[in-house]
Order: sequence, then structure tokens, then C-alpha cells
Amino acid sequence: MSRRHPIISVTGSSGAGTTSVKRTFEQIFRRENVTAAYIEGDAFHRYDRSEMRSRMSEEAERGNRHFSHFSPETNLFEALEKTFREYGESGTGLTRHYVHDAEEGALYGGEPGTFTPWASLPADSELLFYEGLHGAVVTGKVNIAQHADLKIGVVPVINLEWIQKLHRDRSHRGYSTEAVTDTILRRMPDYVNYICPQFTETDINFQRIPTVDTSNPFIARWIPTPDESMVVIRLKNPRGIDFPYLLSMVPHSFMSRANSIVIPGSKLDLAMQLILTPLILQLIERKRRSL
Repeated sequence: MSRRHPIISVTGSSGAGTTSVKRTFEQIFRRENVTAAYIEGDAFHRYDRSEMRSRMSEEAERGNRHFSHFSPETNLFEALEKTFREYGESGTGLTRHYVHDAEEGALYGGEPGTFTPWASLPADSELLFYEGLHGAVVTGKVNIAQHADLKIGVVPVINLEWIQKLHRDRSHRGYSTEAVTDTILRRMPDYVNYICPQFTETDINFQRIPTVDTSNPFIARWIPTPDESMVVIRLKNPRGIDFPYLLSMVPHSFMSRANSIVIPGSKLDLAMQLILTPLILQLIERKRRSL
């Protein structure tokens, strides 16, 4: 953690919806005139798309059916922790971009499935914003969670997460249902060991729960809409959170535990704005006082 150079980390699995949460943060940053530097979790994968396919084939031949993007073997955890640590100390650090498609290739100047060269973060940022798979990971070798000042978990119930991943990968990446299902199964041990434990480290978790039948996510024709969902918001330390105000501002919300509020899914953006804006401004005020 750093008073002078705060770090916000949004973490969640593939298909969880972290990109949507990132857009809400971007809205807050623009409205409050906060200059943020951005890091994408995919930038710290160890292998590009071609290399990963080759490694998966090699591991499969050895009998390893669980080689995945979620593990320490396929990610540069040490490099990510170094960037977090360096940013907290000096407001700088190295990152790069993973080029997902042709549109990003035109933007970043690289072939889809490859990485751009490592480069320094902008020198004039007020905070660092990370969005990806491992923003609060802790292993025997690294503790990335300790460097972030505000850690957000995006955690739909598992069937909804799978539905979102299935629809995204089929519509945007051209994968078959069978291919996506195989990916889900292959990643499961690493999901249990390296994704789930992060949500104990996070300060706030947003968990969307559908109110329609998602019993078999692999045949679901549509993603449940926000109006067909509720969201459980769990705050690790509820001290300083004005729950009566939140309940009055978010219709049909209620407290389920002393540190948890349940809201209609359609009010998620409003609730995030109400909860996160004061926390972001506290980080910026703390930074300015330290300077």
C-alpha cells in the first residue's frame, strides 16, 4: 500500500464481468478529474497465443489436462508484483498490452495474439488501476494483494459466470460450446486454487445472482439481464460506510448481514458509484496530503 501512489485492483475470473466494472471506474475518474494509469491482467501472461497452444499440446501429451491461464506457471506473477511495488514506491513501473483482436492490433500496433513491447507507465498518473485475473493473488512466492490500496472482487455465481463466458467466447471469439466447456473443465483446479482465494483478500465483492433458472448453463440461450438478477455487495470492513444512506438511495435494497447489502441488478452501476466514489476520493486526498 502507498499513500503517495495508490493502487486499485479489480479481480475476477474470465467471464465474470470485470470489464464492465472497469467502465464504471473510468466514469468516476473522468467525473472527478482523476488521472489513472491502467494495467491489464492479460499483459502478464507468460505465453502469447501461439506459445500457449503449443504448451497446452505438450502438457496434454504428458497427461496434464489442467494446464491453464489461471496458474503461476502461465503467468508472470513476480513481474506483476514488481510493477505494483515499484508503482507504490515511485509512481512508475513496466507493463505491456496483449493484443486480443485486429481492432486492438490497429490500436497498439501488433498482431492478434501477441504482446506489445514492455514500456513504462505514464509519469503523471494519480493512481494505478489494474483489471484482470490476479489482482489479489497470494502464493508461496508472491503477495500481490498487499500492494493494492483498494481491492474489488467481481464474482457472479458460478453458473452465471459460465453462461457469460460461453456467450462471450462463442459470439466474439468464434469458439464452439464444446471448446468453451473444455476450457472451463481444464481451468477448474487452478480456478479453485488461484482465483477463489483472492476473494478473501478483496475489500469489496460484487456478486451477481440470477433470479431465473440457470441450472444448466451450457444450454442457456440468453444471459440473464440485470432486471433478472440481484447483486450481493460484501464489504470486508464496513466501518465508515453509510448503509442507511445506501438503502435510501437504492430502491428495493436490503441488508442481508452486517457487512452485506443486496440490491436489484439494474442498480449495480448506481450502487458502485455511491460506494466507490468516496473511497477513490479518499485515496486521492490521502495522496495529496502526503505530498
